[in-house]
Amino acid sequence: MSYLWVKTLHIVFMTSWMAGLFYMPRLFVNHAMSSEPAVHAQLALMEHKLFRFMTGLAHLAIGFGLWLWLGYGVSGHWLHAKLALVLALIAYHLYCRRIMRDFAAGRNQRSHVWFRYFNELPILLFFGIVALVVVKPF
Repeated sequence: MSYLWVKTLHIVFMTSWMAGLFYMPRLFVNHAMSSEPAVHAQLALMEHKLFRFMTGLAHLAIGFGLWLWLGYGVSGHWLHAKLALVLALIAYHLYCRRIMRDFAAGRNQRSHVWFRYFNELPILLFFGIVALVVVKPF
């Protein structure tokens, strides 16, 4: 497969994964605001299905990114910074799993306001990653 196809697939799966990471905390906001058991059950189901879907997208994004890095020799100091931000994004993804499980078990202690702020972190990481790839400042 050519470099440009691998790059295209990496971008498509990365942006799809990001869409999931943008939406999951919005579900958490709604979950934290609700007091009805039926709504909690529906949101828990939606969170679980979204998490499974976006985890598959994450694997594909990371896999194609590794292919670009190791298979085509993409390198530079900017890449080290990008990889650090990607690791932070993976940590955020895994923390979403913990929150999802806390909601499912009725253990959430955070307010909808906290989740509104939590929702901003992937946007900052996404901006940093894209800026490093496009600008390559170092």
